[in-house]
Amino acid sequence: MPRSIPDWVITERRRIGDRIRAARLYANLTQEAVAMATGIDRASVNRIEQGHQSATLDTLLLIADAIGVPLADLVRE
Repeated sequence: MPRSIPDWVITERRRIGDRIRAARLYANLTQEAVAMATGIDRASVNRIEQGHQSATLDTLLLIADAIGVPLADLVRE
């Protein structure tokens, strides 16, 4: 039986998604542009930004690089 994810983890995942979206928009990039630069499909980029999908560390590194920001900017408050 899979263990449930605590609410605080889901909340933080949404906050990280919000930071990714804000950084992407500040860089004037579309989800499609980030998807193409990372090799991740656009729907996954959208789900990560919405907090509906958990991103691996590798994926977060690729997204940060595509946007042109340090990873810490996306995960630190």
